[in-house]
Amino acid sequence: MTNHTLANRLLLCTALPMLLLAGTAQAEEKTYRVALIAQSPPLSYTDETGKFTGFNVEMAAELCTTMKIRCVQQAVALDKIVDLAATDKVDFAVVGFIATPERRARVLFSKDYYQSMSVWLAKPAVPVGHAGSTVVVSKGSAQAAHAQSMGWKTVEVGTTKEMLPLLASGGADAAVLPMLNALAMAQDKALLGAGFKSTVLKGPLVTGALHMVVSPKQAELLERLNTAIDQIKRDGRFERINSKFVPFSLL
Repeated sequence: MTNHTLANRLLLCTALPMLLLAGTAQAEEKTYRVALIAQSPPLSYTDETGKFTGFNVEMAAELCTTMKIRCVQQAVALDKIVDLAATDKVDFAVVGFIATPERRARVLFSKDYYQSMSVWLAKPAVPVGHAGSTVVVSKGSAQAAHAQSMGWKTVEVGTTKEMLPLLASGGADAAVLPMLNALAMAQDKALLGAGFKSTVLKGPLVTGALHMVVSPKQAELLERLNTAIDQIKRDGRFERINSKFVPFSLL
C-alpha cells in the first residue's frame, strides 16, 4: 500500500464520522410547526402587553425544549386544527382534543395530558337545555357536537372571545364550553355582576382525557412527545404551569 493510498483511507475514515454528525445536525435543524388556538384563555391568549401566553403556550415551549427541537408556534382556529395536522400543514398541536374514532382515522394522538370538563354557562334563570334557548359554541369543538346532539339551538363562533358580546347582549342565552374557558369568561367585565353560573355537563363528548394532535407523518415525533409529556409532569414543570394559569389541578 502506497503512502498516498494510506493517506486517502485515513482521510476517509476521519471524514465519514464528521459527515454522519453533520447529517444528524442538519436533521435537527428542522423547524416543527406547533398549532395553538388563537384566543382561548387561560389556555392561549394575547395578554395586555401583547404577549401570546397561556397554559398551552407555555406547555408547547417546554415540550420543544425537552425534545430539543426548534419550534414555531402558529395561532389558528380550533376547527382548522385537525385538518391542518391531517394534511401535514402542522406537525403537532398543543390543544386538548378528545380522541374520537373519527379523528383517530385522520391524525395521531399523544397520550392524555390533562382532564377536561365542560359546562353550561348562563344566568340562573336559564337552566341546562332550557327550551327555546340559543346556545353559543365554538365551531368544530366537542361542546358544539354535544349541544347539537342534544337538539339545542346553537350559534357557532370562531373563538371563545366571540362568545362574550353575544352573552352580554342577550344574543345567546347560554354558552357550552370547557370549564377552563368558562372560568376566565365569567371574570370578564362584560359578564361580571350579571350572575352567570357554570353547570358541569355529563357525556362522552364533553368529559374525559384530552390529547394533543399529531400529523400522521410524525410517528417518530409522537414517541418523543409522549416521553416529554411524562418528563414535564414528573419534574414539576406541569404543576408550575398549571398553578400559574388555572386555580385547580388539571391532572
